[in-house]
Amino acid sequence: MLKRVADPSASTDADHWDAVEEAVELLLEGNHYGALSALRDVIKRDPRNPYAYYYTGTALFEVGRFDECIAAYRAALKLAPGYLAARTGLSQALRIEGNYREAITEARRALDQSPGDSDALFALGLAQASAGEPRAAIRTLEAFLESGPEFEIAVEAQAMLRRLRDELARNDNGDDTD
Repeated sequence: MLKRVADPSASTDADHWDAVEEAVELLLEGNHYGALSALRDVIKRDPRNPYAYYYTGTALFEVGRFDECIAAYRAALKLAPGYLAARTGLSQALRIEGNYREAITEARRALDQSPGDSDALFALGLAQASAGEPRAAIRTLEAFLESGPEFEIAVEAQAMLRRLRDELARNDNGDDTD
């Protein structure tokens, strides 16, 4: 998903966006390593380009290099603290790395910035589920489904909701086994 940071009419923002377009095309084609190479070049030319760091994080996420991915998303946020996609990406990567509390914090920051944002709701719900907070995760994932997400991700959220509800039902019946 292509996400911009700020006012698209701002010349610096437009220049930053133009600089990463080729790399974004490579990402969309599934050429993650080619995109990483192109993004490294962009960062060398302009280390203040938040898009370059965000898409670096995205490419690193896709190839499973989560520590580096987290660092890239943090760099994007340092340059553009309001970059919502970078914040939700950071939350997802933190969750995968097992940093559930921090993942929850970042997802909540995203929701503070953009209440009802579907990506932030999904990130928060997954982080809550991973942190062992099934009731909170259920509430959040239900809100996510009400936001009208894309079909594929809605199916994933519905499956997660079934699993969480089953887990709660087992626990309520005294059965703590999987």
